[in-house]
Amino acid sequence: MSAPLATTRPAIPGGPSLLTRLTTRVRHGELGPLPVVVGLVIIWAVFGVATGGDFFGAENLVNLAVQCAGPGLIAVGVVLVLLLGEIDLSVGSVSGLGAAVLGVGLVNHGWPFPLVLAVALGAGAVIGLLYGFLFARFGVPSFVLTLAGLLTFLGVQLALLNTSGSINLPADSFIVRFSLFEYLLPWQAYLLAVLGAGGLFLSDLRTSRRRERAGLASRPLAVSALKAGLLLAVLLGVAAYLATDRGTGVSFAFLVVVVVVVNFFVGRTRWGRSIYAVGGNVEAARRAGVRVHVVYLTVFMLCSVFAVVGGLVSAGSLTAVTLSAGTGDVNLNAIAAAVIGGTSLFGGRGSAWSALLGVIVVQSIANGLSLMNFQGDAPRFIVTGVVLLLAVIVDSVSRRSRQNHGTV
Repeated sequence: MSAPLATTRPAIPGGPSLLTRLTTRVRHGELGPLPVVVGLVIIWAVFGVATGGDFFGAENLVNLAVQCAGPGLIAVGVVLVLLLGEIDLSVGSVSGLGAAVLGVGLVNHGWPFPLVLAVALGAGAVIGLLYGFLFARFGVPSFVLTLAGLLTFLGVQLALLNTSGSINLPADSFIVRFSLFEYLLPWQAYLLAVLGAGGLFLSDLRTSRRRERAGLASRPLAVSALKAGLLLAVLLGVAAYLATDRGTGVSFAFLVVVVVVVNFFVGRTRWGRSIYAVGGNVEAARRAGVRVHVVYLTVFMLCSVFAVVGGLVSAGSLTAVTLSAGTGDVNLNAIAAAVIGGTSLFGGRGSAWSALLGVIVVQSIANGLSLMNFQGDAPRFIVTGVVLLLAVIVDSVSRRSRQNHGTV
């Protein structure tokens, strides 16, 4: 008599090697942040050579970090909407509206900053809830819905600033100091680096133990420790180098903290899993019991709130609120940053880290071209457009590869 077939599969303590798993993921289209990291290395190398090393100067990198804060916060909200497979074209106008509320309330009416912040965030929350309600209730395409919002809230911004035009913010106000003049002490930056690397290690450890309990192959502890150690070394090195000038900007540190928190909620909570489910297949998510309308409401609301916060930080870094706040390329840069950072336009793929990586790429292009003394916006638009196109091509190719391997 033949031996009975095994009904369970034992856990594999080590599983395939790290190189084997990496090769398999790339072959199946699971690229993760690899393309944007490679692209960022190439961009930095080109600008480093072209500027004679000035791009890598501590002063320039400190400025670059500060320049990333406002657009990066807006891009975080865009990432959330893109994860649903939708779009928000009004983030620029909403950020400009938040800046207008800041200028009019803080300077013209003398409101305390907490009141100004509450009014601006409340306006952003109402706008996002309105988007979510109209989208979920009437099925208005998000492209048309937010395009209408772009025009509407741009008009509201212009109406608020019509009598004032440009409003200069007090240099000693909280938002200006926070956005432009406050920097972490070296020990504070080192502490954040340790907390970040430690959090990554604990997260990997938790994931590995959960996979072991499910009888699945888990990542070796040594690999997780090596990954966290490399991250710690990089963060400590960056913090030490920036400390040779003014240090790490508080506004940039705030952006990083926001990305970490949002990434945790998106990747580790039921709400976050619902976002990926809706972005992957909305009908399947609905049949699985996901409250789709709640997901749309919360995501559109958060997108508008982050747009307002980004607008406030951007206004603080400029020390002024003007009629052009939130206009121009603000929309395009926020969406481009989210896509370049690795968030799929097709929904269901990406993370909050996409906003951080993408905005560093976008702002690095602008910063590097400025150091090279290119005049006008033409070179920046052209280079950013080419990089965005390459990111979309990589996204499309990896999606096709996942479909061919049955992972989508």
